[in-house]
Amino acid sequence: MKISVENLGVLKQAEFELGDLTIICGSNNTGKTYATYALYGFLFDWRENLDVRIPGRQISTLMNDGVTRIDITSYIEKSADVLVRGCQNYSQRLSQVFASKATHFKNSKFRVGLDPKEIPAAANRPFDRKIRSNKGEVFSLTKAEGDMVLVASLLANTENIELPGSMIKDVISSAINEVIFGSFFPRPFIVSAERTGAVIFSKELNFARNRLLEEMSRTDKDIDPMKLLFKTYQDYPLPVKINVDFTRQLGNVAKEDSFLSNDHPGVLEDFADIIGGHYVIGSNGTLYFKPAGARRRLAMDESSSAVRSLLDIGFYLRHVAKRGDLLMVDEPELNLHPENQRRIARLFARLINLGIRVFVTTHSDYIVKELNTLIMLNHDRPALRRIAKEEGYGTEELLSADRVRVYVAEKAPTMLKNKTRGVEFQTLVPAPVDPQMGIEARSFDETINKMNKIQEAIVWGGDE
Repeated sequence: MKISVENLGVLKQAEFELGDLTIICGSNNTGKTYATYALYGFLFDWRENLDVRIPGRQISTLMNDGVTRIDITSYIEKSADVLVRGCQNYSQRLSQVFASKATHFKNSKFRVGLDPKEIPAAANRPFDRKIRSNKGEVFSLTKAEGDMVLVASLLANTENIELPGSMIKDVISSAINEVIFGSFFPRPFIVSAERTGAVIFSKELNFARNRLLEEMSRTDKDIDPMKLLFKTYQDYPLPVKINVDFTRQLGNVAKEDSFLSNDHPGVLEDFADIIGGHYVIGSNGTLYFKPAGARRRLAMDESSSAVRSLLDIGFYLRHVAKRGDLLMVDEPELNLHPENQRRIARLFARLINLGIRVFVTTHSDYIVKELNTLIMLNHDRPALRRIAKEEGYGTEELLSADRVRVYVAEKAPTMLKNKTRGVEFQTLVPAPVDPQMGIEARSFDETINKMNKIQEAIVWGGDE
């Protein structure tokens, strides 16, 4: 999947491809977060933006005969147009994703490109969904593997339940979208750079909610509680809102176990070792951190900033993670010691090898160089196997270079319309990922080389 943007914040034009591991690095204020938030916003509700049009006769057949058969092939042929229209719809909503003025995104464009040759094969997957109401199952949507026909069947007597035609159209349209595009667009989970304040922010929201309910009980006025309660959200980008909501709902989140909890507990043990303990939900729903070997539990405001910084990742790993997900982390190095930055890079590699894709923006040379090590060690040579064993690297942490995509946010010549060729604009420049040498991250190397040069001059310059 390739993503291209134009006039998105400081990014005048950029294109990047989603790999199993995607890294965007670069200086501050160069567009890394713009690209991340825009991609997350699209993946978050892509079904709402893609409009597959269902003929009215299909709905009539379903209501009259109790079943209708929909040829998916015709929709596959139109999938490119559907995707173009969907990206246009989403581009018009970018200001909502960023909680900013519409004028700031008036000329912004967001596009997703898929290989048309891959779509028919992806649509071969089986599909099975049942739609329920408060009276039970209403109708089903099924498709056998390798078959290009989606079968919609009524499961209830339409005389006993109301089935608006518009609702049926939307459900069938969503199913067709899922069949055609579902394997291309992973379920995203984002961890924003503002995450360290999410716990305190969530407490304020809970306080505001309680005060609102108290005030409503004292007045007879007609008050819209949802409008008042979530008015605070309007000034925050979608990923920040999602992080706050996730933190507020940790009690419910903790009721489920992820596939990592069930099948790969070693990943969770490694994470617990990084943070030096465990997150705990108290009987009253309060969140605590229990340091390893300690009896006393700490409230979040008593815990280190590193513990707060990794909170969302910790609950995602233990309770939410599914194979095929896209874990998006804005600046994973926040508040982490260099050694733990290395360890979080190795944790990401393990997740990738277990079927979770990872997308990060980073300023950390430690993270990039550790990922380099995992790429460079991934060869069947005795010397490399010896080094991996001596340094404690497991085969489950090693990465193939072809699974990694790296981009540097910087100024470079672009091909904007009506602009002189060769003029530099802010963009994302692909960085080479070599199986032998790893990632070429110029923005880090140039800074480190300059620092080394200055220190060498200090040490060897002597007195004049």
